[in-house]
Amino acid sequence: MSSTAADVVRLLTVRGETLAVAESLTGGMVASAITAVPGASKAFRGSVTAYATELKREILGVDGSLLAARGAVDPQVAAQMAAGARKILGADWGIATTGVAGPDAQDGQPVGTVFVAVDGPLGTREGSACGGKVEALRLNGDRAEIRMESVRSVLALLLGELAGEQTGNERAQDTERNGGF
Repeated sequence: MSSTAADVVRLLTVRGETLAVAESLTGGMVASAITAVPGASKAFRGSVTAYATELKREILGVDGSLLAARGAVDPQVAAQMAAGARKILGADWGIATTGVAGPDAQDGQPVGTVFVAVDGPLGTREGSACGGKVEALRLNGDRAEIRMESVRSVLALLLGELAGEQTGNERAQDTERNGGF
């Protein structure tokens, strides 16, 4: 279990919010990291592993013309995957991964090209999620390393949004409840 996944579950639980995951290149690894955390069922709604491009359209609602024009490895596709997971699974937050883990390039994108996305409630603070955020990654390593770093990156992106949206008072209450200082 990763400490980032544990922090995500803890913050979602404290906030009374839920999470849905849409995965492509990570093939269920994000959902596995979340569900490895004891108590994840309080916050985790479920996941969709849409490995095939047509499933991104058919299940997650990614725009078909976008997929036809740009392929599945695209920042807008990642954003729509996160929003689609959030919508179909009825969650407060959605996260998504899409990219090329190798061994070959895909959709004209080289191995190591990854997009991770988060979609959440409209934020009230400056720089908050405001619905969605996408991060482009250029990763090195073999297939396993690229996939693991993609998992770490999407969880870190979500954690940043969750932590950034908490007010100082909420953080203090959370720390106190969990025995911290």
